[in-house]
Amino acid sequence: MGRCLAPTGEKRMSQGQAGAEQRLVTPGMAIGPLAGMRVGSGAISQNDEIIATKLGWVRELNGTISVDPITSPYLPRSGDLVIGTVAEVRNNLWFMNINGSFQGLLPMSLAPWKVEFGHARQHMDVGDSALARVQEVDECHNVVLTMKGVGLRRLSQGAVVEVPVNHLDRIRGVDNANLDRMKNISDCRIIVGENGRVWIDGDADGISWTREALSLAKQSGHKDNFDSIMKKHEAVFNKQGDA
Repeated sequence: MGRCLAPTGEKRMSQGQAGAEQRLVTPGMAIGPLAGMRVGSGAISQNDEIIATKLGWVRELNGTISVDPITSPYLPRSGDLVIGTVAEVRNNLWFMNINGSFQGLLPMSLAPWKVEFGHARQHMDVGDSALARVQEVDECHNVVLTMKGVGLRRLSQGAVVEVPVNHLDRIRGVDNANLDRMKNISDCRIIVGENGRVWIDGDADGISWTREALSLAKQSGHKDNFDSIMKKHEAVFNKQGDA
C-alpha cells in the first residue's frame, strides 16, 4: 500500500488531549508510530507504523487508534427505531425512505390503523414522516417495517432533522446525558432514530435551538471538545430565557 505522511507536526498522535481537534486522514496516510498502541477499525499496522485504510477522523481511546469515517451509511437491524418518510404508496403498502441504501416496506398489516385495500393513501401519503421499527431484514436486503408498538405513529407535527449516523452516540451522550440536557433546556420532545434522523416537537424557540444544537453536532461531533461546545450553546439559550 502506498502511503503519505501526515502534515508536519502531526506524526505523533494527540494522546487524547482534552480540547484537541481530531485529525482528518486519507487511506494510506501514516497516522503515527505503532509503539505500545493497539490498532482498531479503519487502520492497519505496517512497518511499525499505523496506517489509515479509510477517509475519516483519527480517534485514540484507551490505547487503541481507530479511524472514524466522516459519514457512515445506515445499516438496518431488526428492532431499530427509525424515522421514515413515505416515498411511494401502493394499494397495500408504503415504501419508506429510511436514509439507507434500501427502502423500508410497511405493509398495511403492520400499520397501526385498519386499512382497507386501496385506501393506504388516506392514512399516510408521500412526504409524510412516521416513527417505526425495523421488523426484519432478509438476505435480499428487504427491510420490513412495523408501526405496531408503543409510541409508533405518524409524525403529524414537529420537525425532522438529519444528522450523521456516526455522531448519534455523541448526541445522546453517556446514559443519554446530552439528549436529556437538550430536552430539558429546549422543553422539546426529542426522539433520535437509529437511521440518523431526529424528531423535535415543541415551541418555535425550542425547536430552533435544538436544530442549532444538532447542526453543531454535524460540524463538531468529531472534535474532542464537543461537550464544551455544546455547553456554550446551552449557556446562550439560558441567557436568552432569563432576558
